[in-house]
Amino acid sequence: MENTLFGDIFKVIQIDPDGKKFDKVSRIEAQSEQLDMYMQLDVNTEIYPMHAGEKFAMSLASTLDLDGTPDTGYYTQVKCCGMVVCLARTKRITAAVRVAGRKSLADKFEYVMHGKLYKISEEGSGPNVKGVIYVSFGGLLMMLSGDPANTAKLDLDQRLFLLIRKV
Repeated sequence: MENTLFGDIFKVIQIDPDGKKFDKVSRIEAQSEQLDMYMQLDVNTEIYPMHAGEKFAMSLASTLDLDGTPDTGYYTQVKCCGMVVCLARTKRITAAVRVAGRKSLADKFEYVMHGKLYKISEEGSGPNVKGVIYVSFGGLLMMLSGDPANTAKLDLDQRLFLLIRKV
C-alpha cells in the first residue's frame, strides 16, 4: 500500500483476554498472516465491532495524503448529522468527508485512529529477539511485536495513523 510504514492482514485471536474493562472499548489480540506479528489493540467496538476469528487489514502510515505529503497536524473538522466525524466511516460520513476535502488513504479503510508512538523496546536475545512498539491513540493503546525489521521504519515520538478494514 502506498505511503504506509507497516501493513499486514491480521486475524483476531481473542477479545478482552483480561476481561471487559470498559463499556465501549475492547482489547483485541490478533496475529498477522504474512509477517508473523502479534498485536494487542484497543478498539471502540461501539462504532466498529470486532469478533474472534475475523480478519482485517491493518496499516500504519505517517500521512493520509495519497501523494505522501507530510501530515501538518492541522485538520478540517467535518460535521455530519450534527456530529463531528472522527473515527468510523459509513456511507453518510464518507459523503460528508468528500465534500469537505480531497480523497485520502482513509477512504480505503473503515476505521482510522491518529496517535503517537511512545515506546520502542526489544524482548529476548540473539535470534529470538522481538521488536515491540507501543502507540497511544488518545488513550486507546496498541502493542505490536515481532521481527524488528518489520518495524524499522517507525521512530520514537512519531505521529501515526492506524487504518483498518475487514477482509
